[in-house]
Amino acid sequence: MHVKRSILGVGVTLVAGALVLSGCAGAGAGNTSGGKTTLTLATVNNPQMKDMEELKGEFEKKYPDISVKFIQMEENDLRDAVTKDVATKGGQYDIVTVGAYEVPIWAKNGWLSDLTQATSSKSYDVNDLFPPVRAGLTSGGKLYAVPFYGESSFLMYNKDIFAKAGLTMPERPTWDQVATMARQLKTPTQDGICLRGKPGWGELFAPLTTVVKTFGGNWYDSKWNATVDDAKFSAASQFYVNLVRDAGEADPVSFGFTECLNNFSQGKSAMWVDATSAAGSVEDPKASPVAGKVGYARSPVKETKESGWLWSWNLAIPATSKKKDAAETFVKWATSKDYQKLVGQKLGWSRVPPGARTSTYSIPQYQKAASAFAPITKQIMESVDPKNPGVEPQPYTGIQFVSIPEFQDIGNQVSQDMAEVFAGRSQLAPVLAKGQKLAQAAGDKQK
Repeated sequence: MHVKRSILGVGVTLVAGALVLSGCAGAGAGNTSGGKTTLTLATVNNPQMKDMEELKGEFEKKYPDISVKFIQMEENDLRDAVTKDVATKGGQYDIVTVGAYEVPIWAKNGWLSDLTQATSSKSYDVNDLFPPVRAGLTSGGKLYAVPFYGESSFLMYNKDIFAKAGLTMPERPTWDQVATMARQLKTPTQDGICLRGKPGWGELFAPLTTVVKTFGGNWYDSKWNATVDDAKFSAASQFYVNLVRDAGEADPVSFGFTECLNNFSQGKSAMWVDATSAAGSVEDPKASPVAGKVGYARSPVKETKESGWLWSWNLAIPATSKKKDAAETFVKWATSKDYQKLVGQKLGWSRVPPGARTSTYSIPQYQKAASAFAPITKQIMESVDPKNPGVEPQPYTGIQFVSIPEFQDIGNQVSQDMAEVFAGRSQLAPVLAKGQKLAQAAGDKQK
């Protein structure tokens, strides 16, 4: 696959000069002073990353010459800030949290440090990293990031709400079955289902692209011809919009992963289709009133056997970092077997980052605490096929994203226009027609 190195988007171009000028100041925030090295880590504000920040004191006790400053952001903001910084060599961050989509593209651009040697020790045990996740972080035989946690997607449902309504969830539900149940369960005070509507290729289009693919559609055919405005892509998108309008949250454009997590955990949604990594938070009795009351099923399907995605949030070191030794020390600590056990011992075993290490699933305490969701998570991650996840063959590897640099801008723009559809201010057809032109322009560059 041909990857263009120069596609960064309008936003990067506009701020490039400012970032280059401010790069020294940004890097200065992490300079060594008084014999102590301060690392600046940019990360998404998901629960597992908040746990990492809570436990950083354990790292700093073990390595008193290194301190770590966390900068937590919402998913869309993180992607924007980190992409601009690494693309313009701003040097603001020593460690970044990046997704499975970015790593191979950024590695080819020379934006990330090679971690192959740093993770080669027997004690780190790189072969213990979940194989499908590690494969996605490898480019040219070299490892450019390590997984903090990995995930697929599944359906979570409130067993008490289902029992009260006399409904039974199939182990492998179809989208038609889920839609029927969601509409039955919708009340003035309870959503039948929570689904992301927040703009962003990694917000709205994470679940929506999986729906498109199980409906038989895709962003591209096998020859890089865009198929955004074809009948199957349109049918899946209209199905999603209608379901959210009829049975979902009142303001879907404001709902991404975090908002749906809060709603479902508080018992305000009967169902939620999203990341398997959410289960650790959902089952945390300290934070979730529905802990112990949740059932788990495969992601809903239409024409495919599976429709779960494959994703990982990973720790990487920008090529611009001047403190790579210290950064490698922290990255290895936060993705080690010992860190997994530390989370369990300090914060609770259900909160151990999932889908990163195979050995996690052999820890007796984790097996017990995560018995409701760990087995199905592992099964789904081993069953999904990122090379051929849909009905028709595709020219790239990826389930909920297209692995070309331009997809970030395409997905963001189309999802912004979709917000108007959710609000009833626009029809779907012109939105997809515009998306078709954007996607085709990018597809032509891949031919």
